[in-house]
Amino acid sequence: MIIIIPDDYQSAVPTLNCFQKLQGHDVRVYQDTLKSVDELAERFAEAEALVLIRERTSITEELLTRLPNLRLISQTGGGIAHIDLNACERRGVTVTAGAGSPTAPAELTWGLVLSAMKYIPEQVENMRSGHWQTRLGANLHGRTLGIFGYGKIGSMVAEYGRAFGMRVLIWGREGSISRARENGFDTTARKSSLFEQSDVLCLHLRLTGETRGLVTKADLAGMKPTSLLVNTSRAELIEPGALVEGLKAGRPGFAAVDVYEDEPVTDHPLLHLDNALCTPHIGYVERDHYESYFGTAFDQVLAFAAGRPLGVIRGPVAT
Repeated sequence: MIIIIPDDYQSAVPTLNCFQKLQGHDVRVYQDTLKSVDELAERFAEAEALVLIRERTSITEELLTRLPNLRLISQTGGGIAHIDLNACERRGVTVTAGAGSPTAPAELTWGLVLSAMKYIPEQVENMRSGHWQTRLGANLHGRTLGIFGYGKIGSMVAEYGRAFGMRVLIWGREGSISRARENGFDTTARKSSLFEQSDVLCLHLRLTGETRGLVTKADLAGMKPTSLLVNTSRAELIEPGALVEGLKAGRPGFAAVDVYEDEPVTDHPLLHLDNALCTPHIGYVERDHYESYFGTAFDQVLAFAAGRPLGVIRGPVAT
C-alpha cells in the first residue's frame, strides 16, 4: 500500500520502533503542514492509506473527492472531529481510530501548574539575564484545584492535586460528579462555583458541539485575580477571545495553555501577554505515547490490508 503520514513536525515517526511494522509498504512521511485543499490533494493524490497525527490535518468532503485511491484513514488517538465521517462513508473510505492514554497530558498539565504557580520559566530566564529571585511564587498545598471534566485525564490530575495537599473540587455531568464523590472529592452543583472557588482550574473536556465555547467570558470574569487557568484539552472549549480578554482584565490572573484554535502557531495574542505561559501542544508528544499511538495505527493499516477489521469507526473492510 501507499501510506502517507503528514505533519510529523519533529521527524519522529521513522525513529519509532513500531515504524518497522510497515516494512514492505511504500511509506511517505512529511514534516511540514499544508492547509489548502489544492496542496493536500496534490500531496495525497496517490495515497491508499493516510495515517493522521491527531487533528493536525482536516479531512473534508472537498478533499476526499480529489483522492480517488484513498481506501483507509488510520487515526492516531481517539479524536475524529476533524474527519468528515459521512463523506468518508459515501466515498468508501474506512476510518479507524485508536485510544489515547491519559498519562502524558496529565503529566504536562501538572508541569504547567507547577511552572506557572512558581514562575519557573520566568525565573530561569531572569537568572540567565543576571537577575536573582525576581518573583514570589505560591504554594499549592491548601489551595483549591478545580477540575472541569472528570474523565481519564481529569481524574488523574485530581489525584495529583490530592497528593499535593490541595482541596479538589469537581463540576460536570451527573456521572462525573457521582464518580468524583465515590473517589472522595468535593463537588459543586453550580458551574459558577467552580470558577469562583478555584485557585487552579484545569480543563479536561473533549471538544464536541456541546462543549464548544462552554467556558464563557462571564465564567472567567468570576475567577479570582490570583487564580490560574490551565487548558491542555482544546482551545475551542473557551468562547473566542474570552481568555485573552480575561487575562488583560486580570481574571484569571494567569493562564497556562498548550492548545490553540489554529495550529501550528507562529503568532498568537497569548504569546504577547506576561500572564500567559504557552507551550506548543506537547501534551501527547512524547516517545512512549507515540509508540502506543502509532503502533496501534500501523496495526490497523496492516489489519485492513489483510481484510481483518480492527478499530473501525466507519466504512467498509478490505477484502
